[in-house]
Amino acid sequence: MILAGLLLLAVGAADLVRTVFKRSPAPIRLASLGVVAVAILALGVVTAAPFAGIAAVVVGALWLQLMPDTGRSPASIWPAAAVGALAALAVVLVPADAGSGLFGPVSIASPVGALSLPAIVLTLGAVAYLMEAANVVVRAALERENIAPDPIPEERHEIVDPTAMPKLGPGQVMRGGRLIGPLERAIVFALTLAAAYPLLAAFIAAKGIVRFPEISRDGDGGDRAEYFLVGSMVSWVQALSLAFLVWFGIGAA
Repeated sequence: MILAGLLLLAVGAADLVRTVFKRSPAPIRLASLGVVAVAILALGVVTAAPFAGIAAVVVGALWLQLMPDTGRSPASIWPAAAVGALAALAVVLVPADAGSGLFGPVSIASPVGALSLPAIVLTLGAVAYLMEAANVVVRAALERENIAPDPIPEERHEIVDPTAMPKLGPGQVMRGGRLIGPLERAIVFALTLAAAYPLLAAFIAAKGIVRFPEISRDGDGGDRAEYFLVGSMVSWVQALSLAFLVWFGIGAA
C-alpha cells in the first residue's frame, strides 16, 4: 500500500508543481521538482520503504515526460492506465503492514476508522493525483477522440479545463475551469469513500441537469455532448477508481 501511495503522490505532486510554477524560469521549476523528489525519497525512508520512494520518483519523472500539460500527449492516456495498474497491484500484492514506519506503527483516527501510516500516504496520494494530474488525463482523452477544445493563445492556455464549457472561442475565457474539475473529483471521491451513494447519484445527475440546456443546443455534429460525456466520464472514473482503491487499502489494513 505504501508503494501505491508514493506512486500517486509523486505523480500528483509533480503535476501540481509543474502547474504552479509554469510561468517561472526553468531553474525554479527544476528546483521545485527536485524538492518534490527529495520529499518523496525522504517519505520513503521514514516509512521504511526506500525502494518504493525511488520507484515513485522514477514514475513521476516519466509521467512529466509522457503526459505534458500543453500540446498533445505522445502516449495518450496509457501512462495513466499504467500508473493505475501499478497502484492497484501494489495495494493487492504488497502486505498492508509494509511501510509502517521506522518508529513503529502509526494510527490516526478518521471518519472511516483508524488509518495506518500507509493508508494515510495512499489517501494523500490519491487526493494529490486528483487535483491536477487527472486534468491532464482528461485532456489527453479528449485529444485521443479528437474533441479537444479549440486552441487558444498560449498566454491563456492554463485556464482551459476539460470539464469546463466546450469549444471556447477566441473571446471566451473560463477562469474557473482549473477549479471545477478538481472540486468535482474531490466530491465524487469523498462521497464514494463515505458510501453516500444516493448523494453521489444526485450530484452526478445535477451536473447533467446544469449542462442540459447547453447540450440541447448542440448541432448535428454533437461536439458539445460528446465533449461533456467523455470529459465527465474520464474524470469520474478516475475519482471512483481511486476511492475504491483507498477503500480496499484501508480495509486490507
